[in-house]
Amino acid sequence: MRSMVYLAVLVALLGVALVFAAESPVGTWKTVDDKSGKVMSTVQVYDEGGKLFGKITGLTEPNDKNGKPKRCTQCTGADKDKPIVGLVIIRDLVSSGDSYKNGTILDPDDGKVYKAEIWVEDGKLKVRGYVGFVYKTQTWLKGS
Repeated sequence: MRSMVYLAVLVALLGVALVFAAESPVGTWKTVDDKSGKVMSTVQVYDEGGKLFGKITGLTEPNDKNGKPKRCTQCTGADKDKPIVGLVIIRDLVSSGDSYKNGTILDPDDGKVYKAEIWVEDGKLKVRGYVGFVYKTQTWLKGS
């Protein structure tokens, strides 16, 4: 009888662990344009040393009008003029309960870097960028 109770507790704990694992932001996500609803890029979110990072792994339109790979012309510092595919846009997010925060996100369209927070909600990745108390949240879809 006692072994049945232990087994039931083990199964319950395993179920809880699987729910939390399913809610991890680590993986591939599709970014979506707020206005058109069109998928714009894919981003690989990964853990490195206990912090989350995210890198663009693909663009719906990877080349400019001249047929060359798009570059981050508005970026500054080490990211200036780097190809957008391969660019690390999410940096140094740390776990804070159900979300990851205290890191940054880069917008390769304008080269601006924002404070960031991400979390998984209903199987979608919520990505929030902050400037002071003002923020904007995007919803990214699970990639394949």
